[in-house]
Amino acid sequence: MKVFLYCALVAAAASLPYDCLQADDTRDVTLAQKQHDVNYLVFKLYGDIRDENLKQLAENFDPLADLLPYYDNGAGVNTLMAELKAGRLLQKKHWFSLFNTRQREEAFMMFNVLVHCKNWQTFISNAAYFRKHMNEGEFVYALYISLIHSKKGKGVVLPPLYEVTPHMFTNSEVIQMAYKAQMTNTPSRLQSNFSGSKKNPEQRVAYFGEDIGLNTHHVLWHMEYPFWWEDWHKGLHLDRKGESFFWVHHQLTVRYDAERLSNYLEPVEELSWNKPIKEGFAPHTAYKYGGYFPSRPDNVDFVDVEGVARVQDMLMIDGRIRDAIAHGYITSLDGSIIDIMNSHGIEFLGDIIESSGYSANPGFYGSLHNTAHIMLGRQGDPTGKFGLPPGVLEHFETSTRDPSFFRLHKYMDNIFREHKDSLTPYTRDELEFKGVAIDSIGIDGTLETFFEDFEYSLLNAVDDTVDIDDVEIVTYVQRLNHRNFSFVIDINNNFNSEVLATVRIFAWPRHDNNGLVYPFNEGRWLAIELDKFWVKLMTGINHITRRSNESAVTVPDVPSLQSLMKEAEAALSSHCHLNTEEYESAIGLPNRFLLPKGQAQGMEFNLVVAVTDGQADAAMDDLHDNTKFIHYGYDRQYPDKRPHGYPLDRRVDDERIFEDIPNFRQKTVKLYSQAKVNSNN
Repeated sequence: MKVFLYCALVAAAASLPYDCLQADDTRDVTLAQKQHDVNYLVFKLYGDIRDENLKQLAENFDPLADLLPYYDNGAGVNTLMAELKAGRLLQKKHWFSLFNTRQREEAFMMFNVLVHCKNWQTFISNAAYFRKHMNEGEFVYALYISLIHSKKGKGVVLPPLYEVTPHMFTNSEVIQMAYKAQMTNTPSRLQSNFSGSKKNPEQRVAYFGEDIGLNTHHVLWHMEYPFWWEDWHKGLHLDRKGESFFWVHHQLTVRYDAERLSNYLEPVEELSWNKPIKEGFAPHTAYKYGGYFPSRPDNVDFVDVEGVARVQDMLMIDGRIRDAIAHGYITSLDGSIIDIMNSHGIEFLGDIIESSGYSANPGFYGSLHNTAHIMLGRQGDPTGKFGLPPGVLEHFETSTRDPSFFRLHKYMDNIFREHKDSLTPYTRDELEFKGVAIDSIGIDGTLETFFEDFEYSLLNAVDDTVDIDDVEIVTYVQRLNHRNFSFVIDINNNFNSEVLATVRIFAWPRHDNNGLVYPFNEGRWLAIELDKFWVKLMTGINHITRRSNESAVTVPDVPSLQSLMKEAEAALSSHCHLNTEEYESAIGLPNRFLLPKGQAQGMEFNLVVAVTDGQADAAMDDLHDNTKFIHYGYDRQYPDKRPHGYPLDRRVDDERIFEDIPNFRQKTVKLYSQAKVNSNN
């Protein structure tokens, strides 16, 4: 029945007109009004809506009264309302996990309603109504992905999830203190600490995995590229989704290893189904409703998880994927062969490893990534004997908190490397940008990191009533940041005319944990992508200064929910435009995470700059006239034709090929860390 229902929903979405996700019949609604509505839908999520208009919609709107404002003539809303009236939807005040099939179906039902709304009034009326009647977790997920994937959400800033559902990001001890502050009507500023203790070596890098900005980046990326997404209509394809899945998690893995080296720890070991999970984890985190996140002791052997998978199933799936890499092709569902011995092979491989709705053969290749997350999350209660709620690995918001997340992704990253290393290395002709040479690279400023206190609100964490004024309750936690700096690059264009170029900047630790210099072929796989941007090179010497806060792979901090509310109200009252362009995309890494921590005495990194032919790189016409490279995507199409990580994505048998090409240059730099400060001066 569950499978039939989900298939029926997807089939209904198959008729989705292109305009449904592209057009926006809401020109009479200002961006400030949209932002206001979204703010108040997630404010006090577990209580009554605090905006009178939205509250009236929640109580009085009938989603079935008029079906004309729906692109699908109400098919989606009829399905959801039937489930609601039959009492089959997940109750409110219950945990929600995207890895739970039924709960995911219900969230998809709401998404299916919202994206079929022809105008903002219909959209927000349905959102308000289902905010009152659906599970809070399902509601937030459906609302956010609808805003991300519909033009109706263009310009709307998604309020930070660590303030919308703070219990998913904040230790339970702090939440308990917040309740005490609320009950005693005492304004409070509470300190948050990371999980674990100094007895645990993993505590040295807890600031990375438990960083709320990193957690938000991870969950928003998976909202931008949902694993359940399928192409319902021409134009709705998520460009290079499988490859982006590989790249974003590869970057998390190599960044985590760089943090470990900064803290005198060995690079993380890959997970193995036949070996114990070395590191246990005590989350110190509780659901808003549903109990504490389960803990896992050290050195637990993998066991079968009832109703999910057996360990031997995971080994079988692993073997089939590695066989595909060894043979150089994937066998699709209809028996046809998909060649992966090329630059596009990583795309198909990423789809089957995740596995996403784009998988060529999910029945045969399984769902290695998604199933592994559940397997890891359930090792504390694999048979369901104790009725424990899902573990941290079963939520994208919380999974990076557990060190085993990085062991899992090192394991999958090594599978991806098997494929990448099977490809033929780039030749000089493929790497050289003839007529263009890098004369010098340098840093303006100091590569220096520090820790600072970051404060966020816990108002949504505690229950209250409209009859009593809010008391200010915030928590603060240490987070990594860096001094502002600039890359300085001199590039010589020997052509007699302007040329278009792509500048690619990477860095990797120069030494391993034993002090040995990484060979080039090992170092390039550990390369952290620092920036990538388009530039027009005039004839002769071009002096380029690129500021660290301009990096295309990072994003600024999203304003707090309280700030978004104030800005929206100010714009509404003054009839001014709400300027949110700076936060247009939220799926990049936090800019303050651009650099790894480094060490007090300085940690050597190999800084690499490659300048490639921009005209040959561009996947879109006239892209260079814009010159803005937006994080991981550009209006549903990735702007760079080259593979992620190019030109370091393939094995290098002889590093002299890079030493000889004039459009590639490397330099040893030092990255320093200092004691905690409270501002980035």
